[in-house]
Amino acid sequence: MGIGQNGLMAELNTARAIADRYVTELAELDPLISTRLGLRPDEDRLPDYSPGGHEARMSLVRSTLADLAAAPAPTDPDDRRCAKLLKERLESLLAISEQGEQLRAISNLFGPPQGMRNVFLDMPAATANDWAVITRRMTRFGQALASYRESLTEGIDRGLIAGPRVVSAVIDQFGDWAAAGDGKGWFAEFAAGGAHRELDQAAQSAIGAIMELRDWLRQTYLPLAAGQPDEVGAERYLACARRYTGANLDLAEVYEWGWSQFLALRSEMQDEAERIVPGSSVAEAMAYLDVHGEAVEGVDEIRDRLQQLMDTAMAQLDGTHFDIAEPVKTVEARIAPAGSAAAPYYTSPSRDFTRPGRTWLPVTGSTRFPLWSLVSTWYHEGVPGHHLQLAQWICLADRLSTFQTSIGGVSACSEGWALYAERLMDELGYLTSAGDRLGYLDAQMLRAIRVVIDIGMHTRARIPADSPVGAGQTWTPELAREFFGMHNGSSAAFLDSEIIRYLSMPGQAISYKLGERAWLAGRDAAKAARGADFDLKAWHMASLSLGALGLDDLAVELAQI
Repeated sequence: MGIGQNGLMAELNTARAIADRYVTELAELDPLISTRLGLRPDEDRLPDYSPGGHEARMSLVRSTLADLAAAPAPTDPDDRRCAKLLKERLESLLAISEQGEQLRAISNLFGPPQGMRNVFLDMPAATANDWAVITRRMTRFGQALASYRESLTEGIDRGLIAGPRVVSAVIDQFGDWAAAGDGKGWFAEFAAGGAHRELDQAAQSAIGAIMELRDWLRQTYLPLAAGQPDEVGAERYLACARRYTGANLDLAEVYEWGWSQFLALRSEMQDEAERIVPGSSVAEAMAYLDVHGEAVEGVDEIRDRLQQLMDTAMAQLDGTHFDIAEPVKTVEARIAPAGSAAAPYYTSPSRDFTRPGRTWLPVTGSTRFPLWSLVSTWYHEGVPGHHLQLAQWICLADRLSTFQTSIGGVSACSEGWALYAERLMDELGYLTSAGDRLGYLDAQMLRAIRVVIDIGMHTRARIPADSPVGAGQTWTPELAREFFGMHNGSSAAFLDSEIIRYLSMPGQAISYKLGERAWLAGRDAAKAARGADFDLKAWHMASLSLGALGLDDLAVELAQI
């Protein structure tokens, strides 16, 4: 074997090469990834969610881990980080699989039906050929749902069943999908842009399949779920939390820290409320802002206002606190489709940036939008939050593996950055309008409460003695909802949706505040190490160029910048 061949073999055995092969092979097994990454514009397949389909994906995980174990130890820093991330992420997937989470994967946000519906929003829809691809994929919706139902049925047979609150919420959500489009269903509403008979038939077939699944959930699954607990318990929770944090957590320490964050924020919010309406409570100040604060009338108008907010932040932060690459300078504000969960969210650009990064606002029937509660959130979702980080990763395709910048993402790393971004905008003096800073603190309070009640509900932790709700009792969804409503200014519909979200995605809700803690610790350590030579803009760009990292590695890597 010649030197050239040796070099080629070595290149094929780098962590990056192994990770990229995994992404390519996984995209064949999960076509949603293919569309999300823009790998195949004509992708018209949907995943196989059956037990057999899941086993094919786990077989790929195991073979990739074997390849990684056999590869030489990385010497390049990016390759070293890639190897650690790939190993941790794949081991986490295996742990989740061994618990049988795929057999009870019912969620109002990230369940298989939700992922399949949302993929249509990422598909090109400009030409007749684009709509032909959409039609073929929509026609396959029923088959994919049938494979998902196979897994839920096996879960029933094995006694692995989702909790009743989540199941009921998803049944209602499917009803919302059916009611969209003037009663023709969400798929028909979406398909109006294509306007041809085959597409209309595909849309009818897809919503019919959703209604069939809804009826099965209501008539067969829900009665069985009625006897199941809503919480998952400490053992399942730890594995699920690792999936979202990339860390093996000390739940007692995290729970206690979350409570301390709640207490500190409660005091700070009261001080801010006094500045808005002297003598008022936080709730009274928020109610005042809802009526008397600046608001936008109209759905199109709020979309335009959020777009303006992001464009302004982009222009003012570029060159001062970030060096923003040209492709990253495009980001779109969108209105979320009917039947989405109530929380705003962000979707990344395609690999070639032909589909830009997008923020999504669920309007849940509203036509008037007080701005005090949205400004900080759009710094989180858009600029300098999710968009600057995730789009920057895509710009670094020459350095980072596709795995590091997409499907290998760790919620605590990305959500932690987005929460850090909100704090940064406060530090930079952007939250100056009446109520904007209270909105920021309210968003921080939301994330602190998530730590407390997510761990609390799932592990039945004892409520602290100084709690205004349920002191000394163990957390239940009812107590969590009461506590939430007392200390957060979000709508009742949002808070109800959040409780369901936490019950269906144990461990995800704590990733925000824990991630921010790691980002702040890393920045503080870097400042201490560099002293007067510390350059915040340089630190931002270097930290945004690391790719995804789990909490076990994030603060350490950030401190070394």
